[in-house]
Amino acid sequence: MQALIVDDSRFVRGYLRGLLEEKGIACEEAADGQAGIDQLRTGVPFDLALIDWNMPVMNGLEMLKQLRAEGYSDVKVMMVTTEAENDFILRALDAGADEYLMKPFDDEALTEKLAMLGLVEA
Repeated sequence: MQALIVDDSRFVRGYLRGLLEEKGIACEEAADGQAGIDQLRTGVPFDLALIDWNMPVMNGLEMLKQLRAEGYSDVKVMMVTTEAENDFILRALDAGADEYLMKPFDDEALTEKLAMLGLVEA
C-alpha cells in the first residue's frame, strides 16, 4: 500500500510517515497541494492521500478538487487539518474527501480512520 502525505509542516509529514510505516504503508511526501498533484501525476499508484487544508501554493481543498477532476477516484482521501468547523468538513466531503481527521491526533485516531476506509484492521 502506498500513501501520499501532503502538508507544509515537515514535522507533521514525518509524524504521519512514522505512524503509517509502522502499519506497513509506504509513503511519499509533498509540501503543498501543487507538489501533491505533481506526485500523483508521476503514475505511482497511491491508495491513500492525507492532505492538510492550509498550505501555500495550492491548499488542500483545491488539491482535493483537482485530483478528483483528474480522475483519481481510486485514491482514498483523508483531510488532516486543524479546521474543525462543520462548514470545512462539509466542504471537504462535498469535494470528494473520504474521511476527515482533526489535528492534533494520535495513532489511535489515525488507525480508527484508516480502518473506516478499509485500509487497516482496527
